[in-house]
Amino acid sequence: MNRQLTAIIEREGNEYVSLCPEMDVASQGDTIDEARRNLCEALELFFEMASHEEVKERLHNEVYVTNVEVAVG
Repeated sequence: MNRQLTAIIEREGNEYVSLCPEMDVASQGDTIDEARRNLCEALELFFEMASHEEVKERLHNEVYVTNVEVAVG
């Protein structure tokens, strides 16, 4: 079974950090593609090892990625 999840990837120094907010799982890589692949691997390992109860407890079903505008200084 496949599941669509969100991947947020941002540059931190010389690396890219990837985060899946639905499961609160993160990884990293030297490139965007590597960070994405490593996140997929981390998620697959999590789903292999976690109990059904842990998955259910950690899963955030509604995650919204949007922009906001704020006043600065």
